[in-house]
Amino acid sequence: MGRGVKVAVIGGVFAVMVGGAGYGAYNVVSALDGGTGPGGAAAETGPPSADEAEETAGKFFAAWERGRAETAATFTNDDASAVALLTSYADEAHIGDVRVTPGTATRTASGTTVPYTVRAKVSYHGKSKPLTYRSELRVVRGETTGRALVDWQPSVVHPELQRGDVLVTTESASPPIEAVDRDGTVLTKKEYPSLGPVLDTLREKYGEQAGGESGVELMVRHTAEGAADTPLLTLAEGVPGKLRTTLSAGVQAAAERAVGQYDESSVVAVKPSTGEVLAVANHRADGFNAAFEGRKAPGSTMKIITAAMLIDNGVTSMNGPAPCRDSAVWQSQTFKNLTGMQPDEGATLAGSFQRSCNTAFIQLIDEEPLTDASLTAEAEERFGLGRDDWKTGIVSFDGSVPASAGPDRAANAIGQGQVQMNPLNLASVTATAITGTFRQPYLVSTELDDRELAVAKGLPSDTAAQLKQMMRLTATQGTGAQAMSGLGGDIGAKTGSAEVDGVETSDSWFTGFRDDVAAAAMTEQGGHGGDAAGPIVADVLRAGS
Repeated sequence: MGRGVKVAVIGGVFAVMVGGAGYGAYNVVSALDGGTGPGGAAAETGPPSADEAEETAGKFFAAWERGRAETAATFTNDDASAVALLTSYADEAHIGDVRVTPGTATRTASGTTVPYTVRAKVSYHGKSKPLTYRSELRVVRGETTGRALVDWQPSVVHPELQRGDVLVTTESASPPIEAVDRDGTVLTKKEYPSLGPVLDTLREKYGEQAGGESGVELMVRHTAEGAADTPLLTLAEGVPGKLRTTLSAGVQAAAERAVGQYDESSVVAVKPSTGEVLAVANHRADGFNAAFEGRKAPGSTMKIITAAMLIDNGVTSMNGPAPCRDSAVWQSQTFKNLTGMQPDEGATLAGSFQRSCNTAFIQLIDEEPLTDASLTAEAEERFGLGRDDWKTGIVSFDGSVPASAGPDRAANAIGQGQVQMNPLNLASVTATAITGTFRQPYLVSTELDDRELAVAKGLPSDTAAQLKQMMRLTATQGTGAQAMSGLGGDIGAKTGSAEVDGVETSDSWFTGFRDDVAAAAMTEQGGHGGDAAGPIVADVLRAGS
């Protein structure tokens, strides 16, 4: 073929490429030359232009379509990672007949983004199905070469992939499940999106016990500890086993809607009389189940446990003295209240609790017989926290209230310092506080796997009665009144805002109860407890009656 003919063919193929028929043919000449151009021009700087991004992406797509992982990797800024994942895409995920259709490139200060649609076929042991999905990549300037390169991320191959994940197609490790709520309503990812990771974990853990049979699936295999495989495409249907959960479809739906109003939010609802989890919902960019696994300072919601410690140790009572002063000094560190809080030298514990006065609690934690370990003992022995023995049915964190000396002893008492919790823990705290009995929260029955739930002493009846009354006052007259407004029945609440180093806006925490439902929520950078977390909890309690 003559030179002029070759150029004409390339031009014709390029026209087809722009029309959306894929990049494979474009690879005939230019995409396999390693990306080197003629001449020795000086390395360019600044974000790649749209033309450069389209050219680089085109060469990358062309090699990917033809299954040439090593060639495709040369157009990225991380050859080794790209080769490994692109190779497994074909060999482990069994994905072939790849066609990539690009969208319009968008240039930003850090690089140029190219969206695209992938159409392919997954084939495994005589079974095959089409696969279609959308993703995007970013083209950046090479730091040393100045070349336009694909900024390598696992999501380039598939948007569900994170660092360390791979795609695999094989017989499912666990049979599928049909998860149902306490009344038999089927729970699906489509209907309850934030339940996705929970349902995946339940399937992995209980698929066999539920009596199902495995099928063949394309799935994301995660490397994160405890993370279940995420199914993407079913090639051969398995037989699902029915798995009954403690969830309530109605409360779950309300929880999904509530967290959807606030970014980076999580909520849990439990039934205090039994410990059954009624709802778990997250609205987070990272997909993390922070409702069960989060580890954050809970702010003033911790004062429920601190108040219990003060009452149980005879330091004061709900009607006993707890003066609210402008500031309190503990071992050279000064603590203050929220801006605008008026001091009250004659305040009772109930009064300081419902106003959430920090100084009142800090001034009392050094009274006899309290020690550095008293708050830890209260949390562990009475509320069942911090012992790493909860068995909810899925991965969960059961809180941490370490014994602390120095300024952290005071900070822990108001939910800062070294204390860590999540909405699951806090909903349980509220349930224990209002019933006096610790009932470890759980999501599936212990009859399924004979696991033993954690136990703790719980609270003396008089302590529980005082805590419940203080929470009632907070919900009707104190910092929780606005969020809980309009709720009928027996209600109570506690607000919290937790400061985070280097972050201007505090995390919003709120916990409350209504009759036999307790709920707790957290919104990162949500402000005061009643600003974001409060409305979430109120909406869940409203649905839970």
